[in-house]
Amino acid sequence: MIDKRAVKQVLGKLPFTAEMYWRFVQQGKPLAKNFSLRKLEKSLPEWCEHALAAQASRQTGDPGRRILIFATLRYWIEHAALMSAAFAGLGHQVTLAYLPYANWRRPYQLFDIRRQNVYARHVLQRAHPLIQTLSLLDVKPPAGRAFSAELFHALQEVSIRDTQYTLQIEAVDLSGDSDSARLYRLRLERNLQAAAALLGWLQSLTPDQRPDVLLTPNGSILEMGAIYQAARSAGIPVVTYEFGEQRGRIWFAQNSQVMLQETDNLWVDRKDSSLTESQLAQIRALYDSRQNGRLWENFTRLWQGTSIQGGEQVRQVLGLDPRPVVLLAANVIGDSLTLGRQIFSRDMTDWLERSVRFFAQRSDVQLVVRIHPGERYLKGPSVAQVVRKALPQVPEHIRLVEALDPINTYDLVQIADLGLAYTTTVGMEMPMGGVPVVVGGKTHYRGKGFTNDPTTWEEFYHLVDQALAQPREGRLSRSQMELAWKYAYHFFFDYPTPFPWHLLSFWDELESWPLARALSAEGQAAFGDTFRWLAGEPRQWHAVS
Repeated sequence: MIDKRAVKQVLGKLPFTAEMYWRFVQQGKPLAKNFSLRKLEKSLPEWCEHALAAQASRQTGDPGRRILIFATLRYWIEHAALMSAAFAGLGHQVTLAYLPYANWRRPYQLFDIRRQNVYARHVLQRAHPLIQTLSLLDVKPPAGRAFSAELFHALQEVSIRDTQYTLQIEAVDLSGDSDSARLYRLRLERNLQAAAALLGWLQSLTPDQRPDVLLTPNGSILEMGAIYQAARSAGIPVVTYEFGEQRGRIWFAQNSQVMLQETDNLWVDRKDSSLTESQLAQIRALYDSRQNGRLWENFTRLWQGTSIQGGEQVRQVLGLDPRPVVLLAANVIGDSLTLGRQIFSRDMTDWLERSVRFFAQRSDVQLVVRIHPGERYLKGPSVAQVVRKALPQVPEHIRLVEALDPINTYDLVQIADLGLAYTTTVGMEMPMGGVPVVVGGKTHYRGKGFTNDPTTWEEFYHLVDQALAQPREGRLSRSQMELAWKYAYHFFFDYPTPFPWHLLSFWDELESWPLARALSAEGQAAFGDTFRWLAGEPRQWHAVS
């Protein structure tokens, strides 16, 4: 019997075999359904036509910026191709670099990835000459090139985050033959290859050919994280971007990883101004919808599966007595908004374990651990497992509210005397209701004036003890609550900026905002600032209305 794997290993090393196989045996078809670019292949000529028309109508001879856009995985490549056409239509010189992977957690045989590479190259060449395309698999890094110690360490960190994110774990075993060790080695190999290819390509350019800016999704994980680190080490300005729960909006960060959600500059500009009545009405309406488990306007995520029942109803359901209530609102383990956010703990799991052990000795209060409702959609380990491992015998004064329990988080907020949060948004929302919060992780709302922000375990315990000494008198002041409402408004409505095509629905959104409309005067009035900032122009927070 022929060993197909062995045959592929041989064919993968022979020149032109994969390319000829794809052309004559596969007849130009995709290797797998999860890497089918047929919609992109059909749409690219039309996008380029609209972009060329927009170029021709421009009233300036400015050649624009040299923009390098990088993506991997089918959906990011499709979206990046659309963004490339948009930037080209706005007069920029665009290179779309890509890696033709369909999956980040399994290895590819060289024969297979070469077939996938030639397929992607065939599709994306339809954008020529408007957009230059570059497969980083086709770049041969200079022989003997070594990474700096700093960059190599950064790529190791990216690979660890990849492993944590994929397996939804925080403790990664890097030795032996465990699942995490195998995945880490794969991710490190891929990330090193991606970084080396980008640096090799940059080295081949003359100074006037180097990109003015690199634009890449996320910038924290997978090859996007590796490319971010490599570009920063080479002195290339980088803009990272992601999409949250709002349609028609995009998150981005300049020379930073967007998932860090850095809002300091925004807050410096806005903290001393008051919200208008319409702004207050807007944030109140959003908060009401979040409380009651309803979708609101352009928000697409619904975490609460149960409407508000009232705090006293929840007290009865959980069997809580008059002792003070501490609400620990947990994140999902391995969520990208928690990885690398430790300040005084080893990680979020360590923070959870030590926190529940601390409260196991505090029978004078009741601890409610609210497991994130988002766990219902994921397959990783639960916070409940962490708690039960830390406390094999859970004391009677500690309650676990699991992801599928029909209890609304905001009913728990209503009865809480103190909140504990790592990075979850609930840690920002509790102060909006007057509940003091002690923050354990590096989150965007930390240090904004309405939370308690320890930097050591000793300080954490002290702040908790202090808050519980007189819990009824420890409610936040009116000015602190107003500050929390103000920050929430700017975080939800100013931090993400208008953008026509959300990743998860951009094919549908193209019907409302086809490329020609987005490039028109109407589209640029709506999205022009965002496109300029994505192209690397410094973001001006005061320009946001």
